[in-house]
Formats: sequence, structure tokens, C-alpha cells
Amino acid sequence: MERSEQTMASRKTHSRRSFLRRLGQGILLLGVPAVAESAFTGARSEAFAKSGGEKQGEGQMPEKIFKTEQEWKKILTPEQFNVLRKKGTERAFSGAYHDVKVKGIYRCAGCDLDLFSSDTKFDSGTGWPSFWAPVSENHILKEEDNTFFMKRVEVLCARCDGHLGHVFTDGPPPTKLRYCMNSAALKFVEEKGARIKTATFALG
Repeated sequence: MERSEQTMASRKTHSRRSFLRRLGQGILLLGVPAVAESAFTGARSEAFAKSGGEKQGEGQMPEKIFKTEQEWKKILTPEQFNVLRKKGTERAFSGAYHDVKVKGIYRCAGCDLDLFSSDTKFDSGTGWPSFWAPVSENHILKEEDNTFFMKRVEVLCARCDGHLGHVFTDGPPPTKLRYCMNSAALKFVEEKGARIKTATFALG
């Protein structure tokens, strides 16, 4: 009788362990893919931001230009120099182009390289001109920026290495990227026949 009770107790313990094992496996099957997918998505978004997204133009790599600091000071305004050459940031809503909706091309204020089109410009509500893609990924460079205790991706002009702003992964489709640029780093060239909006062009 005693042996029978021990056998039943052993079976109950084995059954309980089997149940807990199956329960644990079920939790892993449900949880691990979600965690893995989340990690993969985060890594993919960061890589996407650094690469510039999928096929954003087939422009050729521009030839580099080099100038001394004094030469840059002669051709740039103090605000442009601070942003392009010293990696400064203009105040939100103070720039010339954050609210411009006229069709045209945004060029580098330092070297006139085409950078962004009004076709990819959108209102991000941040106070800086924002685009979901450059005219060509060959016209911009991206570098890791760990200043101010933040991990960001800096965007530079591929021709003159001027600082333009940063790119983030919270933009709209199709790239889901937000190229957050400084107006002082850009020069807007209006499309012929587009409505003129001169009041917004004055630097703040």
C-alpha cells in the first residue's frame, strides 16, 4: 500500500514537471520571436538610416572640394559657417525653409550640390526642414554622432563635408526616415513657374 502511494505521488510529480516544461516551451515559442523581431527591426531601422534607405537616386559620387577655414568664412554667412563647418544647429522654427512649400531643389549652401527635392519634403512639426529621402544617396554622407550623450546619425554633404543635420527613423513611408536639416546649410532653388514665397526666405 505504501509503495502504491509512493508510485502515485511520483507520477503526480512527473506530470507536474511535464506540464511546467510544456508551459515554459509555449511561453518561449510565443515570446522569443517577438523579442527577436523587435531587436531585428531596431537594428534594421538603424542600418536603414545609415545607408540612406532603398534606391534614392543614382547620382554619381561628386568630386570633393577642399577649402581652408578662412576661405569658408569669406563665402559663408556667420550662421552658415557655424552650421556647415562647426556642426552647429539653428533654433527650431527660426530657419528660412522649415515652412516653405514651393517646388524646387535644396542645394548645399557651401558648394551648390543638389541634396533634397521638394517632392520628398514633409511637415515634421519639428521646426526644421524635413525630407524622407535625398535626391541621391551618393550626394550625402552619414557618420555616427555620439555628442551630447546621444547616439545619432549625422548627415554631411558628400562634396564639401559640410554638416547638414541628422537622420532619424521616425519619418513617413516609403523610407520611414526623417532627414532633419538646418535651413542655414541649404540653398533653395525654386522650380521654374512655381509660386514664389519670398516672405519665408529671410533668415531668422
